[in-house]
Amino acid sequence: MSMGASTKQGYEIAEKSRKIVKSLIDHKTRHLAPEERAIVERIVHSTADPEYADITKMSGNFVKESMKSIEEGNDILTDINMVRVGINRYNGEVKCYINHDKAVEIAKNEGITRAAAAMKVAASEGFDGIVAIGNAPTALLEVLKLVKYGDMNVKSMIGVPVGFVGAAESKKALQETEIPYIVTEGPKGGTPVAVAAVNSLINLKKE
Repeated sequence: MSMGASTKQGYEIAEKSRKIVKSLIDHKTRHLAPEERAIVERIVHSTADPEYADITKMSGNFVKESMKSIEEGNDILTDINMVRVGINRYNGEVKCYINHDKAVEIAKNEGITRAAAAMKVAASEGFDGIVAIGNAPTALLEVLKLVKYGDMNVKSMIGVPVGFVGAAESKKALQETEIPYIVTEGPKGGTPVAVAAVNSLINLKKE
């Protein structure tokens, strides 16, 4: 696991950091499959917060379905551009519609957030793949609605919106669906967590 390092010094720092992370959370992740453990370790490494080992939860089929989607080169959809630009080395397309004209129009006409409207645009464009939500609970809830009514095909979902308004509730709602998921329970989450989870999956596939 290179953690994004590309130079000798970078690799040395990443390896040292990986060992520190492992020592901090090893006792909490022993029950996980190796791939699941790798994802949690990368999240902890990216946030410097060992609590993520306690609050990160995955459905039993999350890794398998996500890896299959990556292997097939399906799209990855993000709620905001910051998450999109953080995802690297993916052979497929990483999409974000938050600044799309249609998203702006839908948000205004329906009185919803642009992040939620962006999910509607993605559905209308025939999105099929992995959804990564790092910031907007409204986007997560919109995806659940679109999937429920058969308007969107989602292979798996990274649901880690951050915040004290709606984040915890939206993640709980995701856990109650049939969608393969990874969540961070409670208010914690954000761009670094979403990016770490996606890049970890891509890295696992390459390995």
